[in-house]
Amino acid sequence: MYRFLLSRQWVILTLITLLLIPTMVWLGFWQLHRHEQRVARNDLIAGSLEAPSVPMTDLSSVGGAPDPDDRYRAVTVTGVYDTDHQVVVRNRTNGDGAVGYHVLTPIVAADGTAAVVNRGWIESGPDLTRTPEIPAPPTGEVTVTGRLMADETTDTTGIRERSGLPTGMVMMISSQERAAETGEPTLGGYLELTETSPEPAGQDGPAQPAPLPEPDHTGIGAHLAYAFQWWIFAAGVPVGWFLLLRREIQDRRKEAAREAKAAEAAAAEASAAGPAGGAEPAAGLAETGNRSADQRSDHAPA
Repeated sequence: MYRFLLSRQWVILTLITLLLIPTMVWLGFWQLHRHEQRVARNDLIAGSLEAPSVPMTDLSSVGGAPDPDDRYRAVTVTGVYDTDHQVVVRNRTNGDGAVGYHVLTPIVAADGTAAVVNRGWIESGPDLTRTPEIPAPPTGEVTVTGRLMADETTDTTGIRERSGLPTGMVMMISSQERAAETGEPTLGGYLELTETSPEPAGQDGPAQPAPLPEPDHTGIGAHLAYAFQWWIFAAGVPVGWFLLLRREIQDRRKEAAREAKAAEAAAAEASAAGPAGGAEPAAGLAETGNRSADQRSDHAPA
């Protein structure tokens, strides 16, 4: 009855079933881990944003990198902006999805230590091959406050470096690259500007860069729902395989019953045809015998 399971079709179907079940279970756990990472990230951002600001030197060092747990912490730097080494970061969008640039301006403290400040977003001009006009930062000594961020890399952003960029343009924000260009000892990571003291006074020229929005830390996405969906799919695969097996067995039983019924009908027809065929020769012999008797009586002497 079950020898059909060794057929090519059923062997392939069974192997696919055995592969799908662990794959879907793994995908469910992968989505669960994505959910847990999103929740942990939200908790990290919320805690960092609520924490009081500290000097950037407390959380970063020259040539080093901020601790991952210190990301988004409010940090402060006091110094003077170095506009001679100001650059823009290409292909950055604002909250409305418009493409423009992020403005990076080093700020140099009294001891000569620099920090990279992302001052915000400016729109791109019609000619993307030319460095846009950059709003001038406040002059004199200022204290800036912002979110501490880790340097960008290709692995973390998916952005690749490009050669031949116009002067004053970069693809990613990297304190090490800025330090190599300026020659100034630069704190690891960078500061995403949120506040300047004293505030910039009104000035001629382009407006100050638009502040970058606070990172989203409320949404958790649909990863948990996707995890349960994958596990439901994993549970449904063997159920589907069993239903196909049951239908195959039922179809084969019905086919076997039809064949048995057809064979039984053929046998009954053959048995019914046998006696009828034997009676006809007997009747023929009787009729022949009667004719022979009549002939003999006709030739007998009177």
